[in-house]
Amino acid sequence: MKKGKIFVVGFGPGATEHITGRALTALQESDYIIGYKTYVELIKHLVTAKSIVSTGMTEEVSRAIDAVKKAEAGGIVSVISSGDSGAYGMAGLVYEVLVEKGWTEAEGIEVEIVPGISAINSCASLLGAPVMHDSCTISLSDHLTPWTVIEKRIEAAGMADFVIALYNPKSGRRTRQIVEAQNILLKYRSPDTPVGLVKSAYRENQHIVLTTLSEMLEHDIGMLTTVIIGNSSTFFYEDKIITPRGYQRKYTLGEGKQRLRPHQRLKKEAEPWALDQETGEAQSGYEEIIRKTPEQAPIQQKEQEQKVQTMDMALKALSLVSKEEVPNPFLVRQPIENIFEFSVSPGVANKMITAEQMRVMAEVVGEKGTLEYTPDHRFLVKVTTDNPEAIVEKLEENHLTVMPAGEVLKVKACDFCYGEKADSIPYAEEIAAKFEGMKLPKQLHVGFNGCGMACYRPVFDDIGIVYRKKKFDLFIGAKPVGRTAHAAQPIAEGIEPEDLIPLVTKIIEEYEQNAHPNERFFKYFKRVKKVLNYDYYDMSCKIEVEPAPCGD
Repeated sequence: MKKGKIFVVGFGPGATEHITGRALTALQESDYIIGYKTYVELIKHLVTAKSIVSTGMTEEVSRAIDAVKKAEAGGIVSVISSGDSGAYGMAGLVYEVLVEKGWTEAEGIEVEIVPGISAINSCASLLGAPVMHDSCTISLSDHLTPWTVIEKRIEAAGMADFVIALYNPKSGRRTRQIVEAQNILLKYRSPDTPVGLVKSAYRENQHIVLTTLSEMLEHDIGMLTTVIIGNSSTFFYEDKIITPRGYQRKYTLGEGKQRLRPHQRLKKEAEPWALDQETGEAQSGYEEIIRKTPEQAPIQQKEQEQKVQTMDMALKALSLVSKEEVPNPFLVRQPIENIFEFSVSPGVANKMITAEQMRVMAEVVGEKGTLEYTPDHRFLVKVTTDNPEAIVEKLEENHLTVMPAGEVLKVKACDFCYGEKADSIPYAEEIAAKFEGMKLPKQLHVGFNGCGMACYRPVFDDIGIVYRKKKFDLFIGAKPVGRTAHAAQPIAEGIEPEDLIPLVTKIIEEYEQNAHPNERFFKYFKRVKKVLNYDYYDMSCKIEVEPAPCGD
């Protein structure tokens, strides 16, 4: 079989003229293009791929998994990112998926990271020259990084006088982070520090605002905004933000003839502030980084330096006495937390949970974990642990069913009238045992009802099964939520018990193999128009309904 390849393509801000030649070649060589739908729209006119798969926000992992799957089948795949794919892009995720699969560069599929113009560079070019000195990028999104870590990074960057580019500064739900970032930086920067707000750089809706650190929150800031904050020497000039590079120390700006010749500028005596290569020391007094508050800062800074020197001496002394290296307690060690996410229920046919089971779950969750009850009649649990097996064992010892969470198959059954209509319970349990937790392109719900009343609404699930007169009726393709929700269409009635699971298995397998990442079952059915030999019929409301704000 032909060996596939993955291009992870950064296409820059989006305008064709800012996409590199290598990126264009990679896109045009690809059989598949996979990316966030907004990004796909920006480049789809440039590609000739036989398949373009676009998915929504927060679905990056599924995009990476799908890309690897297609490449392993021999396809040439481009996974796209705006900006640079290696800076908050898809490059790392693709490698993470490959690492989990045991990929090796020698024998596995080929991977090429195609760089692009990052947001800090494209936005800086529109503002003037704000990133002419040491700079850093910090994402304010705390979905995957603890806010306490982000705070420390902002504090350190502010204290060290970095030019700072803030990514993901604000969203509909995350509104406080940019406020906290401003508060931290105002401890180290003048309120008049130049700030540039750039939204959708080099795109149709490009918007640029020049403001200051103290006034930046008075302007519109969103997920598509990059916030560039100058350092202590940054200034405004002719509607530009400019950060000096430091040449005024080596050059006499404004003079045609420079005081120092080129070969003299890098000599030791011309740079008294530089690190001495022999002693490892540098003269102080040239840094000019002053904390704005409090007034005692210079004294505190000197005291802090003395404390650090004393600590170094103490650690060296302890190491000599103990003959073992004593680690510095101030070294930053941010641990990678292992978060175990799973579902718990008392069983597919049981809706009752005992006080003892609740106590055990509370003990497992502890103070830092979370326990959420879901519409699927189960608890979603998130805990930090290095031993998930022990948690599963403890819960199962207390007669609780533990299931995977995420984009998996879920079985939801009725209560069988508290066991009075128990004839079909074995079939429900067999379906749960066979399919529950199966990894799929998108979460898929199988609803099961033990009588024709269908009171647990299986006809509003992706696959609905109703036990009636010792046989089964089957429904598929419901749209369970939204203002245009609709029931599933009936595809078969009177299915013999021995034929049910083979039929359901074929439907699930077809969806697993052919659906796009994050494509819900009803959307898949609507797109392909036929599942097995069952034709699609439009079950949606025929009365026109105004589109939802999200554009669904």
